[in-house]
Amino acid sequence: TGLESDFPYRAVDAQPYVEVGDRVKKGTVLCIVEAMKLMNEIECETAGRIVEVCLEDGKMAEYGEVLFRIDPTGA
Repeated sequence: TGLESDFPYRAVDAQPYVEVGDRVKKGTVLCIVEAMKLMNEIECETAGRIVEVCLEDGKMAEYGEVLFRIDPTGA
């Protein structure tokens, strides 16, 4: 399962919303995505464990790009 995110405007000393190994619930905010100067909270669609963050902090994300991999059996 892949969910999308990008972190271009996170403060330098701020911690990420989630990291590899974190357990998440449906509705957990995974990150903020900026689109056309509008900040959008991206929420998890399923419970599970974050197994991979697929995009580096501050990098551009393309539509449909996988940014997180979540193992739904790891909840």
